[in-house]
Amino acid sequence: MMKLSRTKAGTVKVTFSLPLSEAPGPVSVLGDFNGWDVAAHPLRKRSNGTRSATVELAAGGTHHFKYLDAAGTWFNEPDAHGHETNEYGETNSVVRT
Repeated sequence: MMKLSRTKAGTVKVTFSLPLSEAPGPVSVLGDFNGWDVAAHPLRKRSNGTRSATVELAAGGTHHFKYLDAAGTWFNEPDAHGHETNEYGETNSVVRT
């Protein structure tokens, strides 16, 4: 699940959230907004049975991303604003701010 909220500074906070049951082990969100760096935005366990990470992005942008679990499995966000094929023939999730 993704939640977007505008800040007073005009940026957009995007919170990426997954139920612990969907991804019981460590998971990170990787995308063009963090150089596809696995260490940049790990999802942290929350008391409500989810894990999440928040990224602040410029308004008016389109960003591609995926989740990566500790076993090396990539997966997409079903509630993304869209899904597009990348240059490797794989599908990325899309968030529009």
